[in-house]
Amino acid sequence: MSPTEVFYNHLTPQSFLNRNAAVFPDKPAIIYREKQWTYSEFAARVNQLANALRGWGLEKGDRVAFLCPNIPPMIEAHFAVPLAGGVLVAINIRLAPKDIKYIINDSGARLLFVDTELSHLVAPIQGELETMEAIINIIDEQANISGDKLSDLDYEAFLATGETTSVLSCLEDENDLISINYTSGTSGKPKGVIYTHRGAYLNALGEALELGMDSRTVYLWTLPMFHCNGWCFTWGVMAVGGTHICLRKFYPETVISLLMSERVTHFCGSPTILIMLVNDKAIKTLNLSHKLRVATAGAPPSPTIIQSMEELGIEITHVYGLTETYGPHSVCEWQAPWDDLPMDERAKLKARQGVPYIHAAEMRVVDENMNDIPADGIAMGEVVMRGNNVMKGYFNDVEGTKYAFRGGWFHSGDLAVVYPDGYIELRDRAKDIIISSGVNISTIEVERAIYQHPAVLEVAVIAIPDEKRGEVPKVFVTLKPDMVVSEKEIISFCHEHLAGFKCPREVEFCELPKTATGKVQKFLLREKEWVGFEKRIH
Repeated sequence: MSPTEVFYNHLTPQSFLNRNAAVFPDKPAIIYREKQWTYSEFAARVNQLANALRGWGLEKGDRVAFLCPNIPPMIEAHFAVPLAGGVLVAINIRLAPKDIKYIINDSGARLLFVDTELSHLVAPIQGELETMEAIINIIDEQANISGDKLSDLDYEAFLATGETTSVLSCLEDENDLISINYTSGTSGKPKGVIYTHRGAYLNALGEALELGMDSRTVYLWTLPMFHCNGWCFTWGVMAVGGTHICLRKFYPETVISLLMSERVTHFCGSPTILIMLVNDKAIKTLNLSHKLRVATAGAPPSPTIIQSMEELGIEITHVYGLTETYGPHSVCEWQAPWDDLPMDERAKLKARQGVPYIHAAEMRVVDENMNDIPADGIAMGEVVMRGNNVMKGYFNDVEGTKYAFRGGWFHSGDLAVVYPDGYIELRDRAKDIIISSGVNISTIEVERAIYQHPAVLEVAVIAIPDEKRGEVPKVFVTLKPDMVVSEKEIISFCHEHLAGFKCPREVEFCELPKTATGKVQKFLLREKEWVGFEKRIH
């Protein structure tokens, strides 16, 4: 035995399950509807699936795709696929068939596991999957879900082909791939973001540390597991020996009920999820007898929604990151002196994106020459990161990786200011900033002002073309149920809270288009406005 074998082990999330199957064998690891699995039972199923995959012929580095909602097989996949030596490709369940085909073909996946309710997304492209050798149907008996099968092989039958005996890991390098997560592809083709065993391990521990999770944690799955591997909480909850509560679909009333009945201690979600919860009529029944901590990200939350949640007794932790950073990279780390501030002031502070996670370490805001911008809360620059939870690169895209890593940092494309205390606050995506008569207008600032209007449920602001000023803001608003407000009233409200040049000239009332993770698809709103303008001028 070499000295290295004594003082060094590869960092991999698989070690979390191995430990806790021994430490908490009879503790519930997963609860889904009326059924639960203990840590020892879950470990047995993970080993069984890993053995089944190897028995089928999976080789080291092969990609395995999963298309299913937040149900137990998806958590099993996060441990079993890497244990078998494979690379997990968790696919967004709200994508169109053509996008699913692109992801499967680009990743070169040999196996595809599909929830039968989603089979209609695969059926039209089944004959066009270039590397696919087998499709396995996942039948959700707990939810009594039916759907067309795409093959003769079902998940439980496939599982039964493997033994429950422990699988010996074939991991040789902690920087080997553990998963590939594809970006939403809102502009251009989706990019395959490479996660490693080491990065997943460290980010899982970072989530547990920053969110204060431990063996008493009960985590509710409101965040899609296909999104950044559930921000690595798929592994993070297991790291501390917590309990997963699976949730097939998000219904505010169901979530509110589970928060109380299961004594949920943690969940994650975009501001859209929080808005849906606080505005659902069932929120009046919420009566928490325990501490509940919620991490929010995906889009900058307004101080208004943060304050609304905290008035319910829910502690909000604001985090920020991208698919390329395993989900969260920074957190609005709370300072004890802020506890004594009024609620609205605390909410404004908490709306900032903050500082790097303890394991992430490095984040800057820079100008076009990669110089740090002044920490004055006014100057704006691009957020760049590097460190333990930045992706290894883009799969099959050397040039894209090189461009993203230019200057030795990952370029986020997000614009932010830095305050004197070192905390950052996002102002916009670089592509979303409005340049009106040569002056920058932050869409986030305008959105935050409008969120204060009592009739507004959701809001999005984009740049629309203007012949005199180049660009001006336009507002898209979704009103709360049974609320009525005019365009003139919204514009007047803006003039009460913003400088005149930042105020919109137009307001459109509509449902906002969103991605599966709750991000507003501003490109769809922009496309309609700019195409219409180009037709008028031509």
